[in-house]
Amino acid sequence: MSLTLVLLGLAQQPAAEAPAQRPPGGFIPGAVRPPIDPAVVERGKTLYGINCQGCHGQDLRGGDLGGPNLLRSQVALSDQDGELIVPIIQGSRQAMGMPRIPLSIDDSKTVAAYVRSVLETIGVAGTPPEAQKPLNIVTGNAAEGEAYFNLKCKSCHSAQGDLQGIASRVNSPKALQNLWLAGMVRGAPDKAAVATVTVTLPSGGTVEGQLVHIDAFLVTLRLPDGTSRSFRRDGNVPKVLVRDPLRAHKDLLPVYTDKDIHDVTAYLVTLK
Repeated sequence: MSLTLVLLGLAQQPAAEAPAQRPPGGFIPGAVRPPIDPAVVERGKTLYGINCQGCHGQDLRGGDLGGPNLLRSQVALSDQDGELIVPIIQGSRQAMGMPRIPLSIDDSKTVAAYVRSVLETIGVAGTPPEAQKPLNIVTGNAAEGEAYFNLKCKSCHSAQGDLQGIASRVNSPKALQNLWLAGMVRGAPDKAAVATVTVTLPSGGTVEGQLVHIDAFLVTLRLPDGTSRSFRRDGNVPKVLVRDPLRAHKDLLPVYTDKDIHDVTAYLVTLK
């Protein structure tokens, strides 16, 4: 075969396709999820800090109680709108050691939204999430926030007492919002506000420590030496007594609307 025919044959072959460009999406290339309201993310972060951080860590990489790294969880990475994460929060993996978290379906979806918001900041595999852009969360009505405070909070807190100058001590509105939602109004975790539990065994002996988790089937506490113990519950056996100074705050979490949260935050940042 002549060189001319060879060259003609090569010229007639289709050009090799260029390698497909990998679309953005971190561990899940091309993943497209619904946009998340920043206010929902903020509330989800607070709920996560109260209910999930002990096991999964502040940065989702796993916590002191041995929960898995959510940044590498295929469930979390594939979740679109809570359809995979919410059932687990609601107890679908109790047999695998993941306890049911006492959150409503809506609050569970809010936590899932926060988890997805962190995952969206991941670049390539193995790199930590990039710093999120700061949000201006002081968007509420301070006057209406003061009215809400006087109605719901004034029996325990006072602008002239424990909250005097709180906005000067905590000069980040975002941090201040997280603190008041969690009940840590002094600007740092208060040891006196830690929930404790006493478990009275059938033998009459007692075990006391910091409450880590409780539901209808299990109670877990952290002992003074730093170790943890869990007890299975069968009705009222063993007897469990919980002392939680932040109970009122936790009871209000499912009740707050986004407007309530923004209004109260707008009021608290005025307490210089």
